Amino acid sequence: MGTYYEELQRARKFLRIHNIADADVDAWYLLAHVLGINRADFFMLRETLFPEDKLQILDNLLKKRVMHIPLQHIIGCQEFMGFTFEVNEHVLIPRQDTECLVEEVLKICHNKSVLDLCTGSGCIIISLTKLGSLKSATGSDISDKALITAKRNANRLNTEVEFLHSDLFDNIEGVYDIIVSNPPYIPTKEIKELMPEVRDFEPITALDGSSDGLLFYRNIIASLNRYLKKGGYIFFEIGHNQGMDVSNLLLKEGFIEVSVKKDLSGLDRIVSGKRP
Repeated sequence: MGTYYEELQRARKFLRIHNIADADVDAWYLLAHVLGINRADFFMLRETLFPEDKLQILDNLLKKRVMHIPLQHIIGCQEFMGFTFEVNEHVLIPRQDTECLVEEVLKICHNKSVLDLCTGSGCIIISLTKLGSLKSATGSDISDKALITAKRNANRLNTEVEFLHSDLFDNIEGVYDIIVSNPPYIPTKEIKELMPEVRDFEPITALDGSSDGLLFYRNIIASLNRYLKKGGYIFFEIGHNQGMDVSNLLLKEGFIEVSVKKDLSGLDRIVSGKRP
């Protein structure tokens, strides 16, 4: 049994030996989770002996991580847009790329009605509600278990969001100023090439976009004129090589002001358009 600092170094080494991506970062988060401390606490207490009863807990979590169970599933949460969201095996883990989508919608969503299709953990619509002064907020998903998670996130973050069980627009009524979606967009044949943390532990229904990855975009865009107000906007998260394809789908449906925005890595990540 060593000090906080020594046990952190041991955890980092253990994860590195097992070729875990971001081993140093993950070791820190696991240690902080077990001890219930932040970085300031750690630097003050780095020479403190690690509690013996907590050491076995840390070791068990490290063993889970080397099985490629995602860090976020182990600690049960993920930061997104400055908020902490509960995550589990029923929802896609919120990613930094998706923050770019939220930031684009925030530019125009004040006092607007917003529908988030394929809401998952609810991170998009809840963040928009917290930061965007929406007129109304609705999130939908085909997964009942995902919706349970989204509702817990909304309640914990004290936000008013209506969550609906719906296969895309099947149970949606009314029209909206803005529709936003991060749908499944990975081509089926590419699923097997994903990192095991994603391939084996995140819900396949949140990943698989059929043979070319465009099935959900086609289905959503085909119904937009029924559910999006005239002058309303659609925002999609996309795969890095899907900008032209999704843009063309919108243009063929008569949408205007169609544009592609990049993420922080310089990759195409968002397609948006306006219903004339």
